[in-house]
Amino acid sequence: MRPWSVQLSGRFEEHVFQSEVLKGNPLGDPSARPLWVYLPPGYDAESERRYPTVYQIQGMTGQLDMWRNRMAFRKNFPELVDELFAQKEAPPCIVVWVDCWTSYGGSQFLDSPGTGAYHTYLCDEVVPWIDAHYRTLSRREHRGIAGKSSGGYGAMITPMLRPDLWGGLATHAGDALFETCYLLEFPASVRALRDQYDGSFDRFWESFRSRPALTRESDMPLLNDWCMAACYSADEDGTVHLPYDLRTGELRPAIWERWLRWDPVRMVAHYAEALRSLKAIYIDAGRRDQFYLDLGAEAFRRELEKIGVTDIFFELFDGTHSAIEYRYPLSLKYLAERLSPR
Repeated sequence: MRPWSVQLSGRFEEHVFQSEVLKGNPLGDPSARPLWVYLPPGYDAESERRYPTVYQIQGMTGQLDMWRNRMAFRKNFPELVDELFAQKEAPPCIVVWVDCWTSYGGSQFLDSPGTGAYHTYLCDEVVPWIDAHYRTLSRREHRGIAGKSSGGYGAMITPMLRPDLWGGLATHAGDALFETCYLLEFPASVRALRDQYDGSFDRFWESFRSRPALTRESDMPLLNDWCMAACYSADEDGTVHLPYDLRTGELRPAIWERWLRWDPVRMVAHYAEALRSLKAIYIDAGRRDQFYLDLGAEAFRRELEKIGVTDIFFELFDGTHSAIEYRYPLSLKYLAERLSPR
């Protein structure tokens, strides 16, 4: 463990978690992962008290130490968490930050032969370890998950897949309604492949790994396309299939359908019982989100309404996809209130 670098009212503990399921993952990424745990003020003094837990997961290209980054004149998210509980603006809970980064930029918190068993890592390794080492309320009714962008995606789909573990979710601009958040980027990716890499993702990766990352405008769209394909449409042998023709951009319907099966909007009807069982659902997005994830948020809300889930928090606020860390304490407060014992 390392001490936190600023004076906090609560306490951070930092661990290196040795995962078994990530050993030998397809990308050769580390199986030893950083894991942060925040203990609210009073945790040590009230030695018999148990707490709900909220797991925080990151967006595409997010790595755990990036949570400490700050915008000028703003507090970073860990500091905002501490402020929330120090000022008693929410019932105390344990907050857990989990690393599911890959060398493609992310994992979508799924098990995939293209990236590794990150869903299993989160649900079957990290969650039991936290419950064994900290005074948690270990029933699913007291456990929530939250994130932004790809982290918001993970927060939406993880409780659907594992309702035995999760009682609440919060998604900030999570990837949803794939035809609006992904499909519109494909033509630009095809042009970039044609003009810079002779239509080859292999040549893109050779270039990307030979220079400072993200120094070309096309880097992020190409990285995102490949990473999503590795998560949504990789064969059992790890072969990654793109949902479009690399020369023309024409959709490959069979591959695109594999992506759509993982769209949270389309998953709602198939996981209605799990979603109806949740105690807390928080959804927000900026009205000017660059990736149109406000439209996905609205579509997700409407699908929830169709299955009878209306007791939720929903807001489209004035903002974009960027610099919205000030929204995270709102969802944490909501989850803490809904997941705490009544």
